[in-house]
Amino acid sequence: MKILIVEDDTRIAKPLAKDLSYQCHSVDLANDGIEGWEYAQATQYDLILLDLMLPKLDGISLCKRLRDAKYKALILMLTAKDTTEDKVIGLDAGADDYLVKPFKLEELAARIRALSRRYLDIKPPIIIHGNLHLDPNSQEVTYAGNTLILTPKEYMILEYFLRNPHQVLTRSAIIEKVWTFDDLSGEETVRTHITNLRKKLKAAGSPETLIETIYGMGYRLTAISE
Repeated sequence: MKILIVEDDTRIAKPLAKDLSYQCHSVDLANDGIEGWEYAQATQYDLILLDLMLPKLDGISLCKRLRDAKYKALILMLTAKDTTEDKVIGLDAGADDYLVKPFKLEELAARIRALSRRYLDIKPPIIIHGNLHLDPNSQEVTYAGNTLILTPKEYMILEYFLRNPHQVLTRSAIIEKVWTFDDLSGEETVRTHITNLRKKLKAAGSPETLIETIYGMGYRLTAISE
């Protein structure tokens, strides 16, 4: 998932971003509500972790602004306030869930998985494309039963392909989905990751053309014959 953390306390934000990155998520950090709004305007996130008490623009106001703008990301409120009234205010503002500080990273991960299932709607837990299987819960990828050992970026690129199997994905779209604002990345970086991903898929038994190049446009998964 592409995740935005809007949290002014770096003691919370940085370890949280690091842990989520280890879980193969692409994570950006915003330090206040205005910066969070600017980040959200620049790209489409799957999930926003939003602190309630923020400088410049508080979390409730930012949540309302995002929902008024028809922003589709899931929003998980993070706050030290645990009264029923505060929870109701957050949910009424458009938040999808509410987590009280302090919390354990395992609990947050479980909440994100639960929200992801809601976000993915009727899509199956294990994504299948012919002999290629990807399990988002365990982050295990296999081809014809052979396990692939992927880097986080390779995993995120492959998941992006599998969730959009009929689309041609441009290099710029892949960069926007997989890399963060702070990453130094370009089209050559995408080509390198695609090349490495193809090599690992081929070593597991896939055809060389499983990820095909659409010249002048980008890449696409090869259609599976019925």
